Amino acid sequence: MINPTKTTGPVDTSSSKETSSKFKRRFMVRLVAVFIGGMFLDGYILGIIGPVTGPMRSDLQLDALSLGMIAAGPLAGIFIGSPLAGWATDKFGRKPMFLVDMGLFLIASAAQFFVTSGDGAVIQLALIRFMMGVAIGGEYSIGGPLLSEFSPPKLRGRLLGLTLIAWYVGFMMAFIIGTLLHDAGTPWRLVIGTSTILAFVLFIARIGLPESPSWLITKGRREEALAIAHKYVESPQMHDSITEEIDLRMIQEAQAAKGRTKIKNASFGMLFSREHWRTTLFTAGFWFCAVTPYFAIATFADDVLSQFGFGGGWAGGVGLSALAAAGVVTTVLLIDKLGRRILTVPGQWLCAGILLVIGVWADAPAILVLALFLAFSFFNAGYTTLTQVYPAEVFPAPLRGIGMGFAAAFSRIGAALGTFALPWAISNIGLGPSMVVAAIVALLGAVLSQWLAPETKGRTLAEISADVSH
Repeated sequence: MINPTKTTGPVDTSSSKETSSKFKRRFMVRLVAVFIGGMFLDGYILGIIGPVTGPMRSDLQLDALSLGMIAAGPLAGIFIGSPLAGWATDKFGRKPMFLVDMGLFLIASAAQFFVTSGDGAVIQLALIRFMMGVAIGGEYSIGGPLLSEFSPPKLRGRLLGLTLIAWYVGFMMAFIIGTLLHDAGTPWRLVIGTSTILAFVLFIARIGLPESPSWLITKGRREEALAIAHKYVESPQMHDSITEEIDLRMIQEAQAAKGRTKIKNASFGMLFSREHWRTTLFTAGFWFCAVTPYFAIATFADDVLSQFGFGGGWAGGVGLSALAAAGVVTTVLLIDKLGRRILTVPGQWLCAGILLVIGVWADAPAILVLALFLAFSFFNAGYTTLTQVYPAEVFPAPLRGIGMGFAAAFSRIGAALGTFALPWAISNIGLGPSMVVAAIVALLGAVLSQWLAPETKGRTLAEISADVSH
């Protein structure tokens, strides 16, 4: 058995070709591509089942409960997979878990081809979709820390934010491809199994990626970490002493984090220690408050808007989704220029106010209500982009995976509450009070971010970790 804390000899970096800036940029392009591909696959897997719900229901004779089990499988998987994969990536390393996670994607995707039509079909499909959810949760917890630890500080926000764009694109492409294949008469098993192709390509592309130097140093493998940093990591400032700066950046981050945590292996208890409870509270609470109102409103957009005189087509889910995508793109373009806080805090106050106005102004003109909902979708998606950025930056190296995993899992509670509670709330307390409750959730997120959200623009992970753990 290999001892992960054993110091190994340095990797051969004598070849100037393999340490050049061009080589390092090609590596970053590859790393970003395979992580973004994973998030695209996440959205694709969740979206592909929609166009074939009809033939799947008819073939398997699904009732409402069975269809709900299949639809809820990925959400349950994400809730379990995010913290589990986060713990594993902090314990066993980013590199092996990044490959294992895509392997799970590949196996689960291929298994969809073989779902039977008998009595056990519902259980089979629900379990397969649950496994996919575990893999999706793992992608949050593994890929985010790995990408953040290799990214230049001046680009880190944009690169992490791109992942949410990839998710939206994957979800929309799944709808388009699924609809085209369904209209062409393709069996539903083949339609939902199309994710296998992308999973296979990404699995191959992830073979041979290096381990994170930050993680290696926390395990005592200093020489190996410095050699990998020298080979793959671009200096934040370009001048003659590039190698010394790379080594210093990696050493400062990992040693500072290890010194504060005083642990070799991450644990869930450390997330609530005196040093880290504020970071845990902020990342989990912010993510929860960001997605809860959105999932409620976006999922039942047509039902909600129809009560204000709108419904269907561009005035419903399509319009909200388009504005959400625009909000994400805008944030990605501005995040490393304007900073994190300005794109996080004001938007939450604004969304809380928008939802409050909708909730208390019962006689508001219909066109104004539509404009407010569209504005909410834009600004909410903008600051929700930061849920992919902050957890990957503010946790120290030994807790980065498990911290992001816990925040992602906690956010799924909000997603589930938003999805399942809104219909009940509209029926029992009315639409106006339901929007007021959504406003209160957004308000809590605004207060929390105003208090705890740090500014991390252009800073190394070492500098960020040094501040937020005090």
